[in-house]
Amino acid sequence: MTSPEMPLIMGIETSCDDTSVAIVRSDRTILAHQTASSAAIHASHGGVVPEIAAREHLYALPAVIEAAMAEASLDYTALDGIAATAGPGLIGGVIVGSMTAKALASSLKKPYFAVNHLEGHALTARLSDDTDYPYLLLLVSGGHTQIIIVKQLGEYIRLGTTMDDAAGEAFDKGAALMGLGYPGGPQIQKLARGGDADAIALPEPRLKDKDCHFSFSGLKTAFAQSYQRLSAAEQTEARADYAASLQHAIAKALIRRVRYAMERYRQEIGLSDGTARLVVAGGVAANLHIRSELEKLADAHDFELTAPPVSLCVDNGAMIAWVGQEYHKAGMSDGFDTPPRPRWPLDKNAAPPPGRGVRG
Repeated sequence: MTSPEMPLIMGIETSCDDTSVAIVRSDRTILAHQTASSAAIHASHGGVVPEIAAREHLYALPAVIEAAMAEASLDYTALDGIAATAGPGLIGGVIVGSMTAKALASSLKKPYFAVNHLEGHALTARLSDDTDYPYLLLLVSGGHTQIIIVKQLGEYIRLGTTMDDAAGEAFDKGAALMGLGYPGGPQIQKLARGGDADAIALPEPRLKDKDCHFSFSGLKTAFAQSYQRLSAAEQTEARADYAASLQHAIAKALIRRVRYAMERYRQEIGLSDGTARLVVAGGVAANLHIRSELEKLADAHDFELTAPPVSLCVDNGAMIAWVGQEYHKAGMSDGFDTPPRPRWPLDKNAAPPPGRGVRG
């Protein structure tokens, strides 16, 4: 059975520690969304262990797929295609998800869509808010911090990326030092509510550099050195201030780079005046302080900010299914020989930033 008017695409996301499957209709309706998280297992190790993540995906994925089909009350023959994250990500998990998707697509004789995980985040606003092309994207997560011009499907210009550590890694490191557990972002945000963001002097990374590239390794080091100089009692007393100060320092670094990117975006698009679009996506986009600062920046520079729901900011199968929908509509799919990739930049022509290289 097919559904030519409103195709149904299944999306499988296994790039990190969450096993997520969703079924999305072409009218942006999410018919099913099921996720199994192995975060509790990784928390005991202080972060994601790739080998454990791959094994957990292998165990969880069949049941998560079945749960999604049951939630949508569908037979497999109703699906019009299978999409899966084919990179970038932890290669063991990527292999599990992409191979499962290929097997399903082959057995059903349906198209297979090898989805770039970053493209999933990049197009989330089109799923959640029907955002039109083009727009400026801040993609900020545990493994990636990038600023990208999303011109149209498959056409991306990367203005900036991480030179070393991503913003999410800075949150996780700070949380680990303070004994808050993993993942660190939500724990830092919760603790920061009771703290003073100006209490701890932390450096703003690359303050004098007027480009769109990010570096958070120095901030991580400064935070660690400052916190570890305190006695145990002093650490306990000052934890909220440290959380608030770290959160604010990360936000300031993001805001400064996005401000530079706004001018470059208008030049690239040829938009001298009028309202432009700014989208924030990725797990760190769930941080309310960062969202608030981006709203202020957008208002000041005549940009309209779109921030997808928190459930669609973290890694999820719905964003992967939606990318499949967009490529299905464009009449494009991938062969079963498409390889999984640990690294897969959206903009293949982007020059590496100064420093030690580029992430994803």
